[in-house]
Amino acid sequence: MLSIKKFLITLVSLTLLVNLFLPLVVLAQDVPTKCKMQHSDIKIMGINCPAEPELDSKNAVCCVINTLYNVRDWLFYILLIVAAIFIIIAGYNFVTAGGDPGKIKTAKDYILWALIGVLVSFAARGLVGLIRVIAGWI
Repeated sequence: MLSIKKFLITLVSLTLLVNLFLPLVVLAQDVPTKCKMQHSDIKIMGINCPAEPELDSKNAVCCVINTLYNVRDWLFYILLIVAAIFIIIAGYNFVTAGGDPGKIKTAKDYILWALIGVLVSFAARGLVGLIRVIAGWI
């Protein structure tokens, strides 16, 4: 099984590699004048956001809220997938424990962390709505 140290080194290396080349991709594109709305049900102060709002001060909030929704969706799916992987690993540890208290404790810890991951993913799902309520955009 892959050690945590090797995993973290690989993760940091990939992050640095992406951060090195991402500006090249961004600089190669034209400056956008519109944002595409993936969520058509966004209302701000009772007004529906247009499907492709112009990037001006009037419609900037629509684009920001749409971006927050997209980040929320990605976090939700990624954290649920990670939680499912932890549950599978915990099940494997339970089955192969053979009465070893160390493996059983490890499996229980994995299930605990999986449940925490599910709770965090649902919290990320509701964060955008909470921000809208606090800001008074509903």
